[in-house]
Amino acid sequence: MSDYLISLAGNPNTGKSTVFNRLTGLKQHTGNWPGKTVLQAWGFYRYQNEQYTLVDLPGTYSLLAHSPEEQVARDFICFGQPDATVVVVDATSLERNLNLVLQVLEITSQVVVCLNLVDEAKRKNIQVNAAKLGDELGVPVVETVARRGIGLKELQEQIHLLVHGKIKTNPLKIHYPPELENKISDLIKQLHYLPESLNKRWVALRLLEGDQSILRGIQEVTRLAFS
Repeated sequence: MSDYLISLAGNPNTGKSTVFNRLTGLKQHTGNWPGKTVLQAWGFYRYQNEQYTLVDLPGTYSLLAHSPEEQVARDFICFGQPDATVVVVDATSLERNLNLVLQVLEITSQVVVCLNLVDEAKRKNIQVNAAKLGDELGVPVVETVARRGIGLKELQEQIHLLVHGKIKTNPLKIHYPPELENKISDLIKQLHYLPESLNKRWVALRLLEGDQSILRGIQEVTRLAFS
């Protein structure tokens, strides 16, 4: 039995699966997500005498559930209750990758950003200040070169500290125009019945955008909570 459940998210071609393979080695298995043709991969690793289950979510550019991959990633982070989510980003294309990071931060504060491919960035004369990025995002940022195993011990350490409550995150919050913020606040009050594990602000945003798929997830998690 695993001690902690960790989800691994990221855009395609960020080296996410390389991080997964490096951490889990041969201790992994694959299959399809229930009711989906999307492939799922689960793996395990041990750190500080504890076992971590690592779930390699489908590569996706957003969590807006416009595709099966996006919906699977979104639903697992939102409803799967992982103890932490690692978002792998490409240091050579950081601006494009940060869209997903910000969306994940809207759902959960239990986030570690894995800044991968820093060697490629250096070759392209791209310099990323990981410490400053972490300060801006309000979560740990770890530099890695996953295919060479560089930085993965530090990544495991940051995950370990986060799930044990030894890191207090302060995720960057996106502020919307006052009219929208008022609507969000009003809707949050109506979502008092949702489990505490769900970020009501994020749910309110999705509902205001007319996201019908989130309703099915809410209905399922509510049914399980009261069954």
